Amino acid sequence: MTIVASGPAATPTAPDGKGVGPLLRAWRERRRVSQLELALRADSSARHISFVETGRSRPSEEMVLRLAEHLDVPVRERNALLLAAGYAPRYPETPLDDPALAALRDGMERLIQGYEPYPALVVDATYTVVAANRGIAMLLEGVPESLLAPAPNAMRLTLHPEGLAPRIRNLREWRGHLLEQMERQIALHRSEALRELYEEVAGYSAPAGAGVDEPAEPARPVAYFALPLRIEHAGRVLSFVSSISTFNTPMDVTVAELAIETFLPADPATAKYLHTLVS
Repeated sequence: MTIVASGPAATPTAPDGKGVGPLLRAWRERRRVSQLELALRADSSARHISFVETGRSRPSEEMVLRLAEHLDVPVRERNALLLAAGYAPRYPETPLDDPALAALRDGMERLIQGYEPYPALVVDATYTVVAANRGIAMLLEGVPESLLAPAPNAMRLTLHPEGLAPRIRNLREWRGHLLEQMERQIALHRSEALRELYEEVAGYSAPAGAGVDEPAEPARPVAYFALPLRIEHAGRVLSFVSSISTFNTPMDVTVAELAIETFLPADPATAKYLHTLVS
């Protein structure tokens, strides 16, 4: 599947009525770091950190970025911190279909295509699918076009009663895993769009009879090393474990918010079946 743009770039804005001090304090408390510990990390003093947080001292642009780095603040939120401190945003937000990201797009395409026949996809910060390989297309067979176009959402595709949910044998466990994942992202990012998506998918009713997994055969128990996605396809139950990768030290908001999710067969039968599809 071809990589598509993930939507127009958003102009970063500082939260109304908040200076950089309260924002930095909120990030420090979220990370459970004391003023002294942060000061030691950032080569500063607890007194200076306190003055910054209370608004008695205006941090330099370099200090804002240094504190954000040591607090592991997402790139988009670093722009918001800079704006709140009175500085220009440092990190651009380049549309994914911009020519400047052509090499990145090509690399991601090669990566997920090279993973075939196993499923792999790329999503943005709100789980919009921006690229997927034929393994994902195979799993999505039979899903209504209304969920696939124009910009499919991975959470909606998975949990919607007309999406993959009726075919997921361990829906209750997998749904809980996905909702917990979204909750962690909401805690990390101040994203109203992500919160609205969470409220939508969390409110879906479970399809009748879905999520009732078959017990493993007593004589041949199946031992999984991670929570598997157990999903029906063409009369078979396939098992996958997923892995999510992001880019190291991104300098662009768009790139920072991309995630590549790959699905590895959790048992030999699944691997063998997928390879028969491409032989």
